[in-house]
Amino acid sequence: MPKVTALNAAHRALNARMVDFGGWDMPLHYGSQIEEHHAVRRGAGMFDTSHMLAVDVTGGGARDFLLRALANDVDKLAQPGRALYSCMLNEAGGVIDDLIAYFVAPDSFRLVVNAGRAEADLAWLQSLQERSGAAVKLAPRRELAMIAVQGPQARERVWQALPQTRAATTALPPFHSSAVGELMLARTGYTGEDGFEILCPATRAQALWGAFIAAGVKPCGLGARDTLRLEAGMNLWGQDMDASVSPLDAGLAWTVALNSGRDFIGRTALLAHAQSRQLLGLLLAEPGGVLRSHQSVSTAQGEGEITSGSFSPTLARSIALARLPLGVNPGAFVEVQVRDKRLAAKVVQPPFVRKGTILVKLN
Repeated sequence: MPKVTALNAAHRALNARMVDFGGWDMPLHYGSQIEEHHAVRRGAGMFDTSHMLAVDVTGGGARDFLLRALANDVDKLAQPGRALYSCMLNEAGGVIDDLIAYFVAPDSFRLVVNAGRAEADLAWLQSLQERSGAAVKLAPRRELAMIAVQGPQARERVWQALPQTRAATTALPPFHSSAVGELMLARTGYTGEDGFEILCPATRAQALWGAFIAAGVKPCGLGARDTLRLEAGMNLWGQDMDASVSPLDAGLAWTVALNSGRDFIGRTALLAHAQSRQLLGLLLAEPGGVLRSHQSVSTAQGEGEITSGSFSPTLARSIALARLPLGVNPGAFVEVQVRDKRLAAKVVQPPFVRKGTILVKLN
């Protein structure tokens, strides 16, 4: 039986189309994936992200432990509340998972990891702690739920539903968080829009969900979340990177602090193996198909492959992320094998869309 979040009954009451997503019973959409996508780009939409796992890392050795465990440098987190996006690598330099680390207090950090990787991530962190003898405690917070409210009107809608959070979050910069009672509100997200990711006790999740609906926030499912993150040029573990792919080949070199002086897990492998591929965007240049993952891409520099592809509701055409040979530059045209056709596509630098604005030239 799939696992369920604290909001499962709420999804079913809204007649959501439910699907098995990595062992969780989750909403794909509530009637129209396209409408949900546009709600986030133009107003405010929300997602049940309670299947993701928060892991608290506490103790006198917490910072040193994460300096070793994460490819990005947690010493960038100098003030409580600040957040950092990072990959967690294996010894070969492959991406075990991508996550967000929050600085809570001098001896306390919170990691939020992907649902499908939660148990593997926790086991990996526990093995690192056991091997190193680090003075840290790892506490999975399975009693917490998480709701992401995203869109240009998202913060105003949250303040309407939760007026007690306005004072603490009005001046909150992006990639920072604030605690308000039992709630943690982080100005982060996976859509390319502004908003909050809100962690709360699971016992409060349904009441919060209902309050956001009353404030005009549209419930959105996994389908819209995927097209939004693709437009925003955001990687998905298992498609755009995995444990066999270097972050350097996955367009995530900016998340790797190679020159910080730390000997983090995977650093030696990254230094020994130069980047061999690059992750770029594709715009389908002609009608007749939809770009999908695993389709082959022919370029003047050799073969590549689409890692994520779909129809973009904002651009009204098919787009993709693709792992391409070095030397392929934005502006070039390539050919994608779509079923029995070879269709032309334009190479672009992602993101395609951020904060409602199209960032790529369509012609």
